[in-house]
Parts: sequence; C-alpha cells; structure tokens
Amino acid sequence: MYEIKVKMNFSAAHNLNNYHGKCERLHGHNWLVEAIFRYGVLDKAGMAVDFRIAKKMLKCTIDKLDHSYLNDLKLLKKINPTSENIAKFIYDQLKKRSKNVGSVSVWENDNSCATYAEGL
Repeated sequence: MYEIKVKMNFSAAHNLNNYHGKCERLHGHNWLVEAIFRYGVLDKAGMAVDFRIAKKMLKCTIDKLDHSYLNDLKLLKKINPTSENIAKFIYDQLKKRSKNVGSVSVWENDNSCATYAEGL
C-alpha cells in the first residue's frame, strides 16, 4: 500500500458550542490540514497520484474554509466546528473527489491534532 500525504494551511475563527472554557469564546487558528491518500498500485510513471492533483483536491475544500468564521458557514451549519468535525468534513469533501482518501488530520496548533478516517 502506498500513502501520499499533502499538507495545506488555512486561517479561520470559531467558537465551540456546548463547551465551557476558553474555547467557547471567539478565537482563531492557523490550521494545518494533512490529507493522506492510499493506493494499492502505481501508474505507468511509477506514481500513486501526482502531488499536484492531490494538492488541488485539498485546496478546493480548504478554500471554502479559509478566512471565515466557521460557525457562520452554511457548509458547517449543522455541526459544532471542533477539530474533529472539521477533519470529518474535509474527509467527506475529499471522498467526493477520490475513493483513495485514507485519513485527514487537522492541527489547530503545533501540539493538538484530530484525525478522521473511516473505520478508526
């Protein structure tokens, strides 16, 4: 099995609902998103997928979130914008473009990350 990982950043603000602590107040992050794609075979060029294609798929989703207030986005209206839910949202969006999505990790800082993958 081959894994291809691409990373991309976006900046956004949010606040957490049904939570008591600092994060219930409006605050922002410079999020780092890691998307892993899994392939069983390589193409004729010896690649699982061109990094350019993987990055483009991720960018299409990240652009919907970048420089926004996540709580107000229509796309996220029905969920609490936690790192866990954002990871699943990005995973689901990527899955519409590629059946090879393995997992999505969302870092809100250097020390805190949430990952979503089917079957975890």
